[in-house]
Amino acid sequence: MQTSNKKSWIQFLKFLLFSISAGVIQASSFALLDVITPWTYWPCYLISLLLSVLWNFTFNRHFTFKDSSNVPLSMALVIIFYVIFTPLSTWWGDKLDNLGWDYYVILAMTMVINFITEFFYDKYVVFRHQQDKRNSIVDEQES
Repeated sequence: MQTSNKKSWIQFLKFLLFSISAGVIQASSFALLDVITPWTYWPCYLISLLLSVLWNFTFNRHFTFKDSSNVPLSMALVIIFYVIFTPLSTWWGDKLDNLGWDYYVILAMTMVINFITEFFYDKYVVFRHQQDKRNSIVDEQES
């Protein structure tokens, strides 16, 4: 049991580190678009979100969840998450922007919400089969 808990914490830390790197990509591309274009919050946000999602999915699939099975299915499940998350986060970001909130406060809050929800979604939905395989191997070794 301790081995499983330790692996879960290591998995969480890896996800955190890759998410931080994706956050750097998202924040820097957002800032660049904000400076070089006349666009409002939402187009800058959508483009920067897409860049960070591609980065984060690639690294977390390979290093955090170590899933080499059905990449198209895994990506389709991630797309389903973002089909729900993106319109909602774009909507609330736009509403907060219209209320006069700072772009970067909105972005930071949205990134934290994204991190928390995506970790659990990836762990228990997208990569659950790979997780189940590893847990059954650990259980067999402990017996």
